[in-house]
Amino acid sequence: MTTTSTPYGTLSPTSTPSARKPLSLPRLREMHAQGEKITMLTAYDATFAAVADAAGVECILVGDSLGMVCQGLTSTVGVTLETMRHHTECVANGLRRSQGVAWLIGDLPFGSYHESKEQALRSAVVLMQAGAHMVKLEGGGWTVEVVRFLVERGIPVCAHLGLTPQTVHALGGYRVQGKTGEAAAALKQDAHKLQDAGAAMLVLEMVPAMLAAELTQTLTHCPTIGIGAGHGTSGQVLVLHDMLGMNLGKMPKFVRNFMQDAGSIQGAMQTYVQAVKNGNFPDNAVHAW
Repeated sequence: MTTTSTPYGTLSPTSTPSARKPLSLPRLREMHAQGEKITMLTAYDATFAAVADAAGVECILVGDSLGMVCQGLTSTVGVTLETMRHHTECVANGLRRSQGVAWLIGDLPFGSYHESKEQALRSAVVLMQAGAHMVKLEGGGWTVEVVRFLVERGIPVCAHLGLTPQTVHALGGYRVQGKTGEAAAALKQDAHKLQDAGAAMLVLEMVPAMLAAELTQTLTHCPTIGIGAGHGTSGQVLVLHDMLGMNLGKMPKFVRNFMQDAGSIQGAMQTYVQAVKNGNFPDNAVHAW
């Protein structure tokens, strides 16, 4: 096992063999097919990205959540494409310096893909050239053709259904989605259309655990990543600051403070990875919406 020196200390990679293989789309699909849980955390700078990678986190999301945790905004709506480009580049640089193997996803922010498919392509190119391996966008319906357009041009896409923070005002706040039969049917339809359009990953945020598990079983080649969606998904994602117990507002009830007994940030991340892998996180009882 090798170590990596940084100005902030020495990073010791986890000894889990599968966690140290370079991540790719075929590998992610293989994990989904075999039932091996996928781990994801957000990161917004080089050092935290390197620490997360050393801890064995397989996917790093440069989320537009940075607007709330880094910029102090009350929602993600105010985050710009240039801000996302800057932070994606920082994270990519951190992974390169630490010889990281994590799969890097960049959020397309509000307004950067809504005007046209061509606008979405231009925005995606900005993040890919900054170092992202994949871009993420929110919503179903009209986004299906945007996903298809990007995938046809060689850009891997992660879709996002359920609670979509960029449209939180239209949704009436941070509420669970897909609770009624009609809403669940619409979410299922969107998920399958997005997979058919080429989406290679799907984040499910704050949807009923049973619905998330059903989608995970029926989406044959599109791994699902849950956040507040129970443990039946292909993997889990948390906002970095939340899982370290730092939050400017109310902590979501599905979050666990992994820093509490870890002793270090890398230790907290390793505990998170282990808890996702062995099924100890999340607690499905918390998500019986």
